[in-house]
Amino acid sequence: MHIFEGFLPGPWWQIWFAISIPVIMYGMYKLNNIVKEHRELVPLLALAGAFIFVLSSLKMPSVTGSSSHPTGTGMAAILFGPAITAVLGTIVLLYQALFLAHGGLTTLGANVFSMAIAGPVVAYVIYKAGMKANINFYVVVFLAATLANWVTYVVTSFELALAFPAEVGGVMASFKAFALVFATTQVPLAIMEGALTALIFKYVVQVKSDALVELKVIKDSTLRKLKGTMS
Repeated sequence: MHIFEGFLPGPWWQIWFAISIPVIMYGMYKLNNIVKEHRELVPLLALAGAFIFVLSSLKMPSVTGSSSHPTGTGMAAILFGPAITAVLGTIVLLYQALFLAHGGLTTLGANVFSMAIAGPVVAYVIYKAGMKANINFYVVVFLAATLANWVTYVVTSFELALAFPAEVGGVMASFKAFALVFATTQVPLAIMEGALTALIFKYVVQVKSDALVELKVIKDSTLRKLKGTMS
């Protein structure tokens, strides 16, 4: 998903910056409130950020001018919502662009939008809808994290298609070509990320369940059922 430095022509790289910056600013406002009012949640916040960094650093080069890897954003989106996840993802992507040669500075806006905004929004919506429908907690976490990863690459394919429309078929033909390349590697990666995220949440339920209730991630009654199942 890291689109390489200089790969996107103008005005597309500027457009993705313009779209992403307001979301990041709102996320910074929400993040500041959590740090001020809920200091006890800072370690969990750091864990979510570290999870994004570690997973998204496992880069697999792609012929599309981008790369394939897990994203790690599903967990943060479930815990803190998509806006704060956008900030965490931006920090990770900026560090990777500067020090790991993953992505780039001119393409940062596009990379943030696909990995740190679009994916987390999908994860958050799926999680909330799944919990409202009384689906098993871990199944919902798995689906949210899996689809957050997958949607990231759908959006990346769309970003590349807009910048490089095919001579025959235009944007849609180009989108199909980019998405087909990602599909072979990203589907199994997305499933593995979903499973790993569900396992981590099982650990969080055991050791930091109070934080899940405080963040309104899970109801106290649901939490008691989960702990009863594990005991």
